[in-house]
Formats: sequence, structure tokens, C-alpha cells
Amino acid sequence: HGPALDFIMHTWPCPSFFRRSMLLKLLRSLLPHKAVSLPSSWSRAACSPLIPSHKPPASRGLALSSRGACPATAEAAAAASARRGMDGPLEDVLAPLRQAVKEQGNLVRKLKDEKAPQVDVDKAVAELKARKRILEAKELSLQPKDDIVDRAKMEDTLRRRFFYDQAFAIYGGVSGLYDFGPVGCALKNNMIQIWRQHFIQEEQILEIDCTMLTPEPVLKTSGHVDKFADFMVKDVVNGEYFRADHLLKAHLQKLMSDKKCPVEKKTEMENVLTQMDNYSQQDLADLFMKYDVKSSTSGNDLSPPMSFNLMFQTSIGPGGNMPGYLRPETAQGIFLNFKRLLQFNQGKLPFAAAQIGNSFRNEISPRSGLIRVREFTMAEIEHFVDPNDKQHPKFENVADLTILLYSSKAQISGESAHKMSLRDAVQQGVINNSVLGYFIGRIYFYLVKVGVSPDKLRFRQHMENEMAHYACDCWDAETKTSYGWIEIVGCADRSCYDLTCHARATKVPLVAEKCLEEPKTVDVVQFDANKGALGKAFKKDAKCVMEYLAVCDECYITEMEKLLNEEGEFAIETEGKTFKLTKDMVNVKRFQKTLHVEEIVPNVIEPSFGLGRIMYTVLEHTFHVREGDEQRTYFRFPAIVAPYKCSVLPLSQNEEFMPFVRELSEALTKNGISHKVDDSSGSIGRRYARTDEIGVAFGITIDFDTVNKTPHTATLRDRDSMRQIRAEISELPPIIQDLVNGCITWADVESQYPVFEGQQTGKKDTIEE
Repeated sequence: HGPALDFIMHTWPCPSFFRRSMLLKLLRSLLPHKAVSLPSSWSRAACSPLIPSHKPPASRGLALSSRGACPATAEAAAAASARRGMDGPLEDVLAPLRQAVKEQGNLVRKLKDEKAPQVDVDKAVAELKARKRILEAKELSLQPKDDIVDRAKMEDTLRRRFFYDQAFAIYGGVSGLYDFGPVGCALKNNMIQIWRQHFIQEEQILEIDCTMLTPEPVLKTSGHVDKFADFMVKDVVNGEYFRADHLLKAHLQKLMSDKKCPVEKKTEMENVLTQMDNYSQQDLADLFMKYDVKSSTSGNDLSPPMSFNLMFQTSIGPGGNMPGYLRPETAQGIFLNFKRLLQFNQGKLPFAAAQIGNSFRNEISPRSGLIRVREFTMAEIEHFVDPNDKQHPKFENVADLTILLYSSKAQISGESAHKMSLRDAVQQGVINNSVLGYFIGRIYFYLVKVGVSPDKLRFRQHMENEMAHYACDCWDAETKTSYGWIEIVGCADRSCYDLTCHARATKVPLVAEKCLEEPKTVDVVQFDANKGALGKAFKKDAKCVMEYLAVCDECYITEMEKLLNEEGEFAIETEGKTFKLTKDMVNVKRFQKTLHVEEIVPNVIEPSFGLGRIMYTVLEHTFHVREGDEQRTYFRFPAIVAPYKCSVLPLSQNEEFMPFVRELSEALTKNGISHKVDDSSGSIGRRYARTDEIGVAFGITIDFDTVNKTPHTATLRDRDSMRQIRAEISELPPIIQDLVNGCITWADVESQYPVFEGQQTGKKDTIEE
């Protein structure tokens, strides 16, 4: 740690006591096996208790260079520090971790270029992910502590004020299921209402509402039946279930933390952890046996790992003959109604459809509050577009927006996320196309509008190994919370995969027609079925086989042709049956034909919003404690999303105040302003604190001046600044409406109305004539 400490001393010879303590803790955490002490020049007597004795040099890169570091390396470190807004020493700590990620990323590229065995590629990718996680965890740990919310205090407020709580609590509760109280329900509904305004109305999107019960064949086609699964193990004594990879990881980490654990054994277990995402069912079973993994709660033996599908299974109808599931996502209903939606849109592309509703995933170990649950609300958009014309006409509206982008290239190279305009990102190919870029911009605006902090929001691009084989590009909106960076919105270019799969399974062409300006000649690839051979082999099922072959697309036909040539047969699955086709039953024919109208399978851009995760992020990002009073907590929700826009607080329970309360309440209701009347006997300060605690944006106080003076006036209080103005009662509802809609700011209000400093009359004063 000598060079690092020298660097810190050179740039900052006399830090404050607080910063000395912070740096000492940092060095000890980074170098647990070394005796770490700070130089005597940093004694309390030598240093100012408040500020450093002088500012760091303007160029930290030169300081590094002067001590023997390579100028290029110093320049890169300085650039990285500037991008992250970090102190040089902290970036210096991260430099080796970034280099480790970069080296592993280069290895992954090399293996892919050399077409190395897939097992070697998977191992290298797993190691890359592990190094990325270490880098990100270290970055988060070095963030200022005042940037992290007091989660315990926030969760106490959420429970006390019944934003939400665990479902079935009086029966002991069920993990992963939550009930929303009045405040949480209002907040969630406001977020959904803003989402509808922001996307469905402003973008002219077609909204549908599909059933949550889904027959098995639909989810079989989409891949959810076969692939939507995790491995779990069972306590053989008490029947408790655990997610296998999570339990194995926790067990190995516990073994590695033992000081008696040999270095070789620790290295071996570290290698196991880096490969965790790639283990098969049998691999996990072998590892559980090797490391003698037991139940973490009881110490009992465990069953072998078993596959567990994360969908809730049920049966439709009284006989139980039609298996089905509660939907794991809302998107499939939109794909199945594509033809009807296209017809509603007069057969024109592009167009978009959306759906808001609940989805279900039977998580083995739900945790982290609203972040990982078993029932959750999703809002999904499917934007159907011509694959040869992925240009959005409104892209210019967001093109100059600069946001924090974490590209796959940056991740593989060990670099940080950096700010970039959407125009540059699309032009440079960082974002695949302007349709995807447009929706990323619109997602950003929505999240900021409902209360996500722009400083804690980034868009991370999926690396090549994360994306499905059919996806062109995929970005996640991620927010920094007390749980680290979490995904709250996904935005993917899914190409034509979903429509093609459902068309093939149902033999219903899910295509759009495009009139050509001039006729064109195209190459056609089709299956050529031998009806006689198929009829002889499959009898009455021959018809469904031929219908299936008739709707197959060129990519699938080419893939099956390769199997036919190499193995002499290939299999198809339709109507719940599997059929093997040989060369005497089917071949492939190619020809040309002239088209005046072209059939295209649209590509799909899919923004997918997890509203529960967005809501949790907003709660964390807006939670504050009043300065000077640790017990007064409040939420700084944007007024447009606040559960209640306004409170009405009569200063006294005297009957003379009630007509004004009723008048204001009726006027607020007519103006569509949600409000809460608090006429309890508590002090006005206590009632202000209660409304602040649930994020009420503004407060109207009816005091003795309201009753005793004409024209009748009342005070209007701003939650965040706690400042008040005085205005006539009839003016208050329109003022609040304009504040909520963003037409004016609180500063505008203060410039037009007198600031309230105190009442002029009291309880004993009479009403002036």
C-alpha cells in the first residue's frame, strides 16, 4: 500500500479528522493482512479539523507520472476519475479491478474468435461476470455513506403508515406476497396513470387487457414451460425448500471465511463460485455431495437438486384436462392478438400495443421487499416495426438527451458507465437503432418524472452472452439503491422471434403486408412435402404436418435442411405431438417470384416495466430526514405522483371552521385534486409531520384569520421547503392544480403571494363586518 499512500499524501497532505478516519478504514479493508497506519504528519494537531490545508494539484495524472507511473496509465486513470467524479486515490484502488475485467474480456473475445469449445467460452464468461461483480461491489462500497438511505428507518415508516405490508400477516404471512395500503395504493395508481399518459396517450399506443390464465401450449411455444426454471433442494426432514445455487454459494462463502481453510481449497471454491451460473443439475448434485451442504436453517440433510418451473400451474375447467399457468409476463397476450391489432390500425406499420397487469413467478426464495416477489404488476409495450426501416419519426425529440450509458464494450473492458447523447449512441452503433434509442429516452423521462433520481440511474447494455440468440440489442434501466444496482425496466429489440414461433405453432400467418413502389423479384425458400409419403407415415395427422410446414420461415427451413442433409431427418412438434421427417417425406425447393405486395414479419421493440421495482426505487430516492430532527422522516415525491396532492388542516375543531373545510374539500374534488382532511386534535406541527411522512405535497391550513377576516384566506404550505404563503380560499385549488401539473413552481407562487409569517387574529377576536 506504500505507493497508494504516497500518492494520497502528495495530493492531500493534511485531510480532516473525518476523512482521515474514512481513509484508514478503507486501507484496512483493502489490506486486511497488513498493519496499516497513517503518517504522523496527519496528526490531529497538524491538521485543520474542517478542511485540507490546500487543494489537490490540478492534474493528478502529472502527480502519478512524476512518481514513475506511465504517463498513458496516469492519463487513463485521471480520465476514469473525471468520468466517475471520484477522488484520484479511490480510482487508483479500482484500477487493478478494472484491468482484471479488461483482461478477462479480451480472453472471451479471443476464445470466440478462435471458435474454442463452448465449455471453455462459458467458463471464461462466468469468470468475466464474477470479476464484473467484484468491481461493481467495490465501486458501491467506496461511495459516500450519505448517498445511502437508512433502509431500516424507511421500512419502519412504510410499515407504520401502511404503504404496504406482507400479505396474510395475521396468519404468519407469505413470503413474496404484499398488500398495498391506502398510501401505497394511491402512489402505485398515480404511477400507472402517469405511465398511461406518458406512453399510451402521447405515443398513440393501443392498450389491451388480456386474461392472466394461459393455456399450456401458448407458454410451451414461447419457451416458458421448458426454460423458465431454477434448481432447488429440499430439507428432507421439515420439507423447507432452498434455491440450490444460492444455498451452495452461501455455504462455500462460509467455508472460505474460516481462517483454517487452506489456500488451495479456498482457490478451488472461488473457481466454483465463478462458474455458478453454468452448472447443470448433475453438476450441482456433485458439488452438494463434495462440500457436504446441509440446510442453512436446521442443519438437516438435503434432497438432490431438482428443476423447479417458476410458473404457477393450474388446470382450466372442471375436468382438469386443460393444463394452464398464471402468466409469467403480459407480453404473450399482445403477440397472440397481433392480427386483430394490425387490423384495428388499418394494416399499417409501425404501431405499438401495451398492457398493464399482474404477472406471477413462483420464486423459490423471494427477498428484498418489492424487488423479488411472486406477484407483481408489469407494464409492457410491444412496438411492431418493419425490420428494414427501424427509424423512429420522433427520435429528434430525444436525440440530444444525455444519459449515463453502460455499454457492453465498457463492461468487458472494465470501464465505467459514461454519459453520452442518444444521437451519438445511435450514430456510433452503441444503440442498435433509433427506435430503441427513442424508447430509451422516453423511459428516462418517465422514470425521472415519477421520482427516480437522475444521478442514480443508468442504462446498461446486455453483453452478448446475456442476450437471447434472436435479440438484436437489449438495455436495462438500472437504479442504485441500498441493494446495489437493480434492473427496473428492460428495453429489448426482440426481432421477429415471438410472432414467428406462434405462427409456426398455430399455422396462422402473423405478418403485415407492405405495398411496393415497384414490383420486385425475390428468392423464395419453401418446404416441398411429399403428400403420399406423409399420408402413409402419419395417416390422419398428415394434414397438420403439411400445414405446419407451409408456414415455416426461411431461417427455420434452412436450419432443418442442414439437419436433413447431415442426419437424414429432423423432428417437428405440432398440436402436442412430435413427428420425424425424412428425405423421402420432404425436401426444400428454391425459386423466384415477382411481388407487388410484400409480406413481412415485423420486428418487436419491447420496453418492459416492473412497477413494483420502480415504486421501491422512488421510495428510496425520495426518502429524507428533516435536518436537525432525526425522528421526522418524509418522502419528497414529485407532486404529480404524490399519493395525496394536498392536506386540509383546520387549526381548531371549532364549528366555525367546518364550513371552510367543506368548501375547500368540494373545490379540490371538482378540480380533480386528491386530498386528505386531518381535523384531529393534535398540534399543527404534529399534523404537518404526519402528512409529510406520507409524502403529501402541499398543505392548506384554515386558521383564525380565515374565520375572522374577509375576504377569507388560508395558508398554503410547501412540503419540501416548509414555507407558506397566504391566498384567498377560492384561489388555492387552481394554484395547487398548476403546481401538480408543473405549470408553475413554488418560487412562482411565492413571487405572487405574500409569505405567511403568522396570524393577525386569535380565538377571541370577532369576525369583521
